[in-house]
Amino acid sequence: MRIYSLLPLLAVSLFGTGCSSHDVRPLPRPPSVDVPRFMGDWYVIAHIPSWPEREAFDAVESYRLRPDGRIQTTFTYRKGSFDAPLRAMHPIGRVEKEGQGAVWGMQFVWPVQAEYVIAWLDDSYSQVIVARSKRDYVWYMARTPQVSDSDYQQAVRRIAEMGYDVSKLRRVPQSVRATK
Repeated sequence: MRIYSLLPLLAVSLFGTGCSSHDVRPLPRPPSVDVPRFMGDWYVIAHIPSWPEREAFDAVESYRLRPDGRIQTTFTYRKGSFDAPLRAMHPIGRVEKEGQGAVWGMQFVWPVQAEYVIAWLDDSYSQVIVARSKRDYVWYMARTPQVSDSDYQQAVRRIAEMGYDVSKLRRVPQSVRATK
């Protein structure tokens, strides 16, 4: 089956109504995000996954600022094991006017654009939590494939405080070998 035939299903699974909670509080976010500094590789440490990500191993989200100001995104992962072939998705991000760099739109399939909120970012730009107002998906990512247990537990607490059901949180297996 070609990827093009799966695109509508992917769009619905990523951005459909899903199983969101009833929390309507605005998501927290940093006062501003230095978008060029945010660019680069982010290892997915844990997530409440969208359908394509539910069996991801070695998941990495890579961002590159394009000349037109949009963000070229490459999400790579292995499905089901460390030995599976590397797969990739290539959505395009756009920094929204409001949000001081912390609110993006992420487009996987035209014209569907998903909300992407940088809800927490440490001062060194080494760990981030990306969330959605629907509280259906969340991603905790770091610049390294592993984080300390203390950092992981703090991230889980932050995600719970945002209104997510952390029992749905999945720790993403990351190998020590390079994923690119």
